[in-house]
Amino acid sequence: MPPPGVCLNIMGARNKQDGYGSINNPEKFLSQDFQQMKQYCLIKGVRYIDDMFPPDNSSIGQGLLSPSDLSRVVWLRPAKIASNPSFILDGFSRFDFGQGVLGNCWFLASIGALTFQNDIFGQVVPLDQTFDEDYCGLFHFRFWRFGRWVDVIIDDKLPTINGRLIFVKSKDLNEFWPALLEKAYAKVCGSYTDMTAGTPAEAMMDFTGGVHMCIDLSKPPANLWGLMCRAGQSSTLMGCGTPQGETSANTVLQNGLVQGHAYTVTGVKQVMSQGKFANLVRLWNPWGQGEWCGDWSDQSSLWQTVSPQDREKCLSVADDGEFWMALEDFCRFYTDLDICGLSPDFIEGNSSSHWKTSMHEGRWVAGTTAGGCMNNRESFWTNPQYRVKICGEYSGKEGEKNMLVSLMQKPDKRNRRLVQNLHIGFSVFEITEQYMAQRGKFPASFFSSRAPVVQTKTYMNAREVIEFFLLKPGEYLIVPSTFNRNETASFLLTIISKAETRCYENSGDHNHEPVGKVKQIKNAQQDENKKKIFRQYSDKYEEVDAEQLQQLLNESILKGDLKSGGFTIDACRSMVALMDTSITGKLNSEEFVRLWNKVIKYKDIFFLTDVSKTGTLSLSELRNAFIASARRSPAWDLSAWSLHVLPVHAYVFSRDGGQR
Repeated sequence: MPPPGVCLNIMGARNKQDGYGSINNPEKFLSQDFQQMKQYCLIKGVRYIDDMFPPDNSSIGQGLLSPSDLSRVVWLRPAKIASNPSFILDGFSRFDFGQGVLGNCWFLASIGALTFQNDIFGQVVPLDQTFDEDYCGLFHFRFWRFGRWVDVIIDDKLPTINGRLIFVKSKDLNEFWPALLEKAYAKVCGSYTDMTAGTPAEAMMDFTGGVHMCIDLSKPPANLWGLMCRAGQSSTLMGCGTPQGETSANTVLQNGLVQGHAYTVTGVKQVMSQGKFANLVRLWNPWGQGEWCGDWSDQSSLWQTVSPQDREKCLSVADDGEFWMALEDFCRFYTDLDICGLSPDFIEGNSSSHWKTSMHEGRWVAGTTAGGCMNNRESFWTNPQYRVKICGEYSGKEGEKNMLVSLMQKPDKRNRRLVQNLHIGFSVFEITEQYMAQRGKFPASFFSSRAPVVQTKTYMNAREVIEFFLLKPGEYLIVPSTFNRNETASFLLTIISKAETRCYENSGDHNHEPVGKVKQIKNAQQDENKKKIFRQYSDKYEEVDAEQLQQLLNESILKGDLKSGGFTIDACRSMVALMDTSITGKLNSEEFVRLWNKVIKYKDIFFLTDVSKTGTLSLSELRNAFIASARRSPAWDLSAWSLHVLPVHAYVFSRDGGQR
C-alpha cells in the first residue's frame, strides 16, 4: 500500500532537503531507475522494452492517426531504420530535424532554442549515450516538472510507417537524438497525442526550470530591444507565436508566416542601413521550411543597403525555415515573446544586480483553502497566504521593476490533454503598521478594508501566470487563488526579487475570528467520581480495553442517547492508542480521567463554536473549533486530538445527529 498523502508530502519535503529532485539528483519518473534497468539488461543480455510507455497504439494515443494509418504502424529500433544509427552526429543544431505529422511545433521550436545552449542541452540530453558500447535499447532524458527535475527512461522503439519515422524526422537518417527526445517528452505528457498544441514557454520551462518572462508584443515595453539583446547573450531560450486564424489549421499567409504557429527566436542583430540603425530579429520555423517574405527576408533588397560584412554574416538564402525581420514587424505579426533562462540576470543590463529566487509549493483545497478571487469577500482570506519582507532602499527610478512573481498550477491528470486548467491569479497587499504584529493568517477584515497594490490583470486558465512589477521596501502579503471558490489544485509560487527578500507561508498559528473561551474547572471530587464509574467497567487490573471503553462512554457519558451512533469501536481504539501512556494497550483510571476531561472539553468546544445552532459544524465552524482546541492544547495534543477526536465528538454530540 502506498503511503498516504500527508506521508508522501513529508517524504517529499525531506527528499527535497537532501537534494532529491535537483538537476544533479533528479527524481526517477514513474519510479524507474535508469542505472538499475541498464545493469539488468546488460547482465541478462536483453534489449529494454518500456512497460510504462509500451511500443503500441496506447503510447500514440487516440485521434492522432487515422485507423488505417494506425494499423500500419510498426515500432522499430534505430538499427532497423538506419544502416548506421548514431545518437548525435557532428554536434546538434536546429537544422538537424523537421516536424512530422504531430502538431507539436511548440515543442520543436523549444528544441530549436535548446540547441543554442550547450550546457542546458547537456542537462536535458545526457551526451554519453550511444548505440555502440553497452547498448541495450535504453535511453534517458531529464526535464524540469513543476519544481523538480525528473529522469525519464524510454526504450528506443520508434513508430514508423513503411520503415520511416512518422513524427519528428532527422535530416540525417542516421541521427536519432531528436526522435528519442520527442518520445521521452511524449511519455511525460502521457502519449504522442497529448503533445498536440501548446506554447513554447511550456517546453522551455521544462528544459530550464528557471525564470520565465512573457511579453505581450501588442504592447511591447520600451526596453524590448535591450531585453532581447541581453537574453541573446545569456543562457536563455526564446520562442514566440503567431495569432490563430479563423480555424485551427496552420494556414500559410501571403507573407510566408504560418497562422497559430510557434517559432524560435534564434538571434538579434543591429545593422546600419541607409544611414539608420535597423534592429533585426532572426526566427526559425520548426517545419524546417517556409519563411517570411517581407522586409529583411532572404530575397529582400534591403540586404544590399548593409555592409558586406553584415550581409555575409547574416544572410542565408537557403529554404531552411530561418529568416530575419525588423523588430517592428516582429511585434506586428507575432502575439507574444517567451524568454526562459537559468537565472534572471538578463532582465536588466546592470551586471552588479543579483536576483534571488524562492519557490513555494501550495494547494487550494475545496472547503478549506480554496477561497476564490476577491469577488468572494467572505472566503478570499482562506486562500494560502505568503508574507514577504523587502529590504534595502527604494531607488525611485522611473519604470524600474524589482519583483517577478510566477504562479504555476500543477496538473492533476497523467495525460496532458485531459488537464483542465483552472483560472488562476494572485494579489499583493501591503501590510500597514497596524497589522505588522499580526501572526498567522490575515482575517477577512484585513482584505475588506484595502485594495491590492498589485494583481494579475486577468485570471487565466493557463499553466502559468506572471507579473513583473515594482514594490517599495516593506512587508507584503501575496495571495494566490483560483477565480472560483472551492476549486482544488496544487500550485508552485515562484518569487524572483532584485532586493533582499524574506518570504514564508503565512498559514501557521492562525488568528481567525475570535472564539469564546471554555471555562476550565478542576475538581478532585469529580475526578474521584469518574474513577468510581471507571471501576464498574474495568477488569481486575483496573484497566479497560477499547470494547470496555466504548461501553463506558456510550452508557455513562452519552447515557444511552445514541441518536448519532455513539462512540464507534474504531474511535475508541484511536483514543486508547492516544491516551495509553503506559503502553499496555489499555487505559488505567488516571489515563481514563484525562480522556474524560478531554471529551468534556471538546464537547464544550463543539457547542461553543456551533454558532449557527444547527447541531452540526460547518467548515468555518469546524475551523474555529480547531483554533479553540489549539489555544488550549500543546502542539502534540492538537495534532492528535484535533485530527482524531474532535471530529468524532462533533458528530457524537450533535443535537440532531446530523453529519457534515
